[in-house]
Amino acid sequence: MKISRFAQVGALAAVAALTLAGCAANEGGGSTDAGTDTDTGSSLSGTLAGGGSSAQEVAVQTWTAGFQTANADVTVNYDPAGSGAGRESFQAGAFQFAGSDRAFTTDEIAEGPFDGCVEGSGIIELPTYISPIAVIFNLDGVDSLNLSADVIAGLFAGTITNWNDPAIAALNEGVELPDLAVTPVHRADDSGTTENFTAYLFEAAPSVWTEEPDGVWPFSTGEAAQGTSGVVSAVAGGNGTIGYADASRAAEEGLSTAAVQVGDAFVEYSPEAAAAIVDASPFEEGRGEGDLAIALDRTSTAEGVYPIVLISYMIACQEYADTAVAPLVKGYLQYVASPEGQDEAAASAGSAPISDTLREQVNAAIDLIVVD
Repeated sequence: MKISRFAQVGALAAVAALTLAGCAANEGGGSTDAGTDTDTGSSLSGTLAGGGSSAQEVAVQTWTAGFQTANADVTVNYDPAGSGAGRESFQAGAFQFAGSDRAFTTDEIAEGPFDGCVEGSGIIELPTYISPIAVIFNLDGVDSLNLSADVIAGLFAGTITNWNDPAIAALNEGVELPDLAVTPVHRADDSGTTENFTAYLFEAAPSVWTEEPDGVWPFSTGEAAQGTSGVVSAVAGGNGTIGYADASRAAEEGLSTAAVQVGDAFVEYSPEAAAAIVDASPFEEGRGEGDLAIALDRTSTAEGVYPIVLISYMIACQEYADTAVAPLVKGYLQYVASPEGQDEAAASAGSAPISDTLREQVNAAIDLIVVD
């Protein structure tokens, strides 16, 4: 996998913050161990305000708790209000870091400005959370289904309206499908999960799904729910429902999930299969040095890959207008990218730890944060 770049961004809004944990960090000298040394104590103190992606909420809670163990004088607040809100609030200077299930576009970066950053300093975007997006459903008597990209697109676009549709039956020989209306559930908020999911549909099922990828759901049909939790609750609460959500949340609720067709095989979601599609994908061209935006190959037919993947980014300034913020953000992101932080997130959230190669590039990007 190739990596390396940097950039700036665009969007606007505000949101409050949900205190996840208090922490203080040992700034240290290395990119992978800063903020983790409980023996030497911590030189960091202050409060960080961040927010955005609800998909990586469990991982952020885990990272914050680990960072807290080493850093008792730093408080990290994270509001899981959705990726769009996170990017907008970061750009407006209301958040000092953001979690987003997509990187800023190059157009957004060119438009700028980012009020919390020194003008012209740029931003960094770090792919530190990798997770499958599960296609979840609730159908009495049916625990699992095989679904192709075209069928998934039809279910969500409203061209397949009944669960006993021949297109579903053809992929699931021997499964007793009920004569029951399909109720698709989508996110009501501007969501990076939605943008990743619709990107998969647009690229893998272009004859069925003709809408451009977007964080805002393109249709008024179906049921809308707020955030990842809302989608999961809506699917769990109704018979005949189908939705999409970060796989960790699907596993938490014990929801039925679909195996997705890749080539001639049907692949269940897993951290390993999600990591495989990321490793098989290049980085986006035209990005700056610390802007590590990955161009996922969602049409791959490689063995063992799961194509509906969410890469959630941590976004920060390269140089902060408030110089006191920089060491706090830098220490926190170093913990997030560390082997310890990645392994803890994998255990709690079911995410795929980033590879050693990617970690090197992420740490190089974090090192670009200017600390006086």
